[in-house]
Amino acid sequence: MNVVVESKNVTEADTLAWLAGLFNQPVESIDPSTPRESIANWDSLGVLTLMAEIDERFGITLSDQEMRVMTKVGDILSLLRSNGKL
Repeated sequence: MNVVVESKNVTEADTLAWLAGLFNQPVESIDPSTPRESIANWDSLGVLTLMAEIDERFGITLSDQEMRVMTKVGDILSLLRSNGKL
């Protein structure tokens, strides 16, 4: 299931649905407190996919170091908020 998220003014619910689709998880299994370890597809390939999607959808380029410190879904939401995308 691919959820298209516009690059501006997305809601948290839209973003959670997008992340669930990206990581091939049921939407109800993803919330801000969901740790990276509990998402099987948030592995090394998933990190690269996530980085590319964040760049393409939101125009935010992340370094490997910035991605390494993201340990839960809420970190992605915080990144989007701090960049005015959420």
